[in-house]
Amino acid sequence: MTRRLHELALGAKFAVTGGREGWVRTVLTAIGVGLGVALLFVAASIPHVNEAGNLRADARVPAASGSAKGFARTDASVLFAPVYTEYHDDGISGLLLRPEGPHPAVPPGLSALPGPGEMAVSPALRALLGSPSGELLRKRLPYKITASIGDAGLLDPNELFYYAGSATLSQAGGAARTNAFGGHLDKVPLTPVLVALTVVSCVVLLTPVLIFIATAVRFGGERRDRRLAALRLVGADTAMTRWIAAGEALAGSALGLGLGVAFFLGGRELIGGVQLWSFAAFPADFTPAPALAALVLLAVPLAAVVVTLFAMRAVSVEPLGVVRANRPRGRRLWWRLVLPALGVSVITLSPTGGLDRVTPDPDLVAFGTILTLIGLAALLPWVVEAAVARLHGGPVAWQLAVRRLQLSGGTASRAVGGITVAVAGAISLTMMSAGLHDDFVRMNDHDPGRAQIDVVSQVPSGERAQRMIREFRGTTGVKSVIGTVETYATRPGTVPKGGIRPTTTLTVGDCATLTELARVGSCTDGDTFVVHPTDDKRQAAWIDQAARPGEAVNLDTRTDYDSSIKPLLWTLPKSARTVDSRPDPMGEQRSGIFATPGAVDVTRLPSAETKAMVKVDPDVPDAVEYVRNTAAAIDPAMTVRTIRNVERDKNYASIQKGLRAGAIATMLLIALSLLVSQIEQLRERRRLLSVLVAFGTRRSSLGLSVLWQTAVPVVLGLALAVAGGTALGAALLHMVDKEITDWWTFVPLAGTGAAAVLVVTVLSLPPLWRLMRPDGLRTE
Repeated sequence: MTRRLHELALGAKFAVTGGREGWVRTVLTAIGVGLGVALLFVAASIPHVNEAGNLRADARVPAASGSAKGFARTDASVLFAPVYTEYHDDGISGLLLRPEGPHPAVPPGLSALPGPGEMAVSPALRALLGSPSGELLRKRLPYKITASIGDAGLLDPNELFYYAGSATLSQAGGAARTNAFGGHLDKVPLTPVLVALTVVSCVVLLTPVLIFIATAVRFGGERRDRRLAALRLVGADTAMTRWIAAGEALAGSALGLGLGVAFFLGGRELIGGVQLWSFAAFPADFTPAPALAALVLLAVPLAAVVVTLFAMRAVSVEPLGVVRANRPRGRRLWWRLVLPALGVSVITLSPTGGLDRVTPDPDLVAFGTILTLIGLAALLPWVVEAAVARLHGGPVAWQLAVRRLQLSGGTASRAVGGITVAVAGAISLTMMSAGLHDDFVRMNDHDPGRAQIDVVSQVPSGERAQRMIREFRGTTGVKSVIGTVETYATRPGTVPKGGIRPTTTLTVGDCATLTELARVGSCTDGDTFVVHPTDDKRQAAWIDQAARPGEAVNLDTRTDYDSSIKPLLWTLPKSARTVDSRPDPMGEQRSGIFATPGAVDVTRLPSAETKAMVKVDPDVPDAVEYVRNTAAAIDPAMTVRTIRNVERDKNYASIQKGLRAGAIATMLLIALSLLVSQIEQLRERRRLLSVLVAFGTRRSSLGLSVLWQTAVPVVLGLALAVAGGTALGAALLHMVDKEITDWWTFVPLAGTGAAAVLVVTVLSLPPLWRLMRPDGLRTE
């Protein structure tokens, strides 16, 4: 062991004392390893990113807000009401606050509560309100900005959030009371299928990074082998040369760890404020888990040593040269086929399960996916060598490229191995996501053609209900309003012991509104109807027990639990017709008693709920925002929702967003790694390029040869990625009991991979022109 450690140290010394060439090789290796390490640190930070966001979310939740009714008023108590709105598809949330004592509880991120008519805003919301595009939003939030919310009170730096002070907030108006902030938000757990999708996503995003790190530690292999041959000439044996080579790789990887930490610390300051789709986090959130960080710091140098020792098994370093210069022995194919076949088999033979059934162990899913992707990376060199061995003839540029690939196809294959794995993984993930799409993105019964906005006010006020409908109809851009006032109607009198009081709903609206909700036929103000749900005779019979034409109903249900309140009786006219319900724009069938305003005075209803569905004119810009402004002016806590006919599972959407962000980071890393690898290969061939130019080879021919040397492995790698990714995707879909819905999903992904290679090749041309100068013929 002492001898091996001495040889590793000797190799590390050669890496940093080998002159300019040695330093260039070491730095290139360190850059490659550093890029991979930085991305691994980002991946190791994801648990802390999620945990930090959840802790901040819980910290600003009013304590025990679900049971706030039981809180007594104290010096620290605060009345609160959550508010939410949207502005140009961006969600804006907040809390209305009213202190009830001299020392009110203060939410995180604030030093004091805002006063009446004042608000504290997040930096992102302050910027939006101060921009020209925030003009309509300023009318919706007419508070004076007096403070900014600190990081401790925000989920991420781009969150649109505010606290506003109110002088009119009351429990009678729907507010709740709390004595402290720091509750708990219930999180919807991931289904087993989404767990499997998450596992596959992590494996697909990180495997190319690991492959690239393994490639980076082998930079400069040909020049290193010549140096090792000189060591053999002065007495070093074969084993010693291998460990010295491993020491050189160890030095590069150790320096790469330092660069990786620097890249990570600098990069998190840049990505901390960047929003990818709806994903964002504070720079401090990107803190690697200690165990994962330690694993990266130990595994990368160890991998550098192991990979180098394994690679040196195929090289026989002799005192007078390197056997690699001769025709290499053919690569063994059998084990390269076993790896992907075994990986696909592990997933395919796993027990299948849908959304509500048991799915395979995530460890098995990860193991099968890793085997498949690594198997594809191992198979690529054999495919490239087998393909280029049969190529011959053609233009000069083509012949130069083909001959180079025939002599060192493994180097070119390693350079594009990351692209192959990344594209194969992306294809399998896209296929899996497409197969699961219908389970998490569903079409509902909503009809956006009849109305685009749904508004609900929980405040029991018939007067507010009339105002709400009236003001919506007068709002700019509104074409029509389906506005109703709803309350419960019960059958008066005593109820037999153990029985249930017959109850239904009373819905009050004008004839235009009632026509949208039921098949009322002819209608004039003062008419009433008994509405039965379609194809539900049991529910219709229950409605008829409460809604009896010519008999009275009680419109104040508080009498059921407060005997001091007198019933509010109203007689359903004998002329009430029985009709069938009609689905409203939200797809809901309303039933019970329908009445026009001439039949019922809604101002007398003590506990009425107001609903409105608004149809806007698409030709009026920002018509939806005008409606939201009207709703906020009536009641900031009013619920305003956009009517959509597509429902998307939040957890599924979150995974999709994280996957997109991770895919971007991985593709950027692969592109940078290709560029570093390309420059390293050109640097090693500097003398050869200079010789070719000196003998009259055109520079354009050499440039095209570089393009062909990259293009041929890339085309073969993409073909392999399409085949392997499709097989892996089919296995994953079989695992979750789904069928393939799109066989052509690989087209854009393969195109992206090809485009990345083309861009990298173009960027490598300037170094190529410099390396073809005559001074490249100099030697020592």
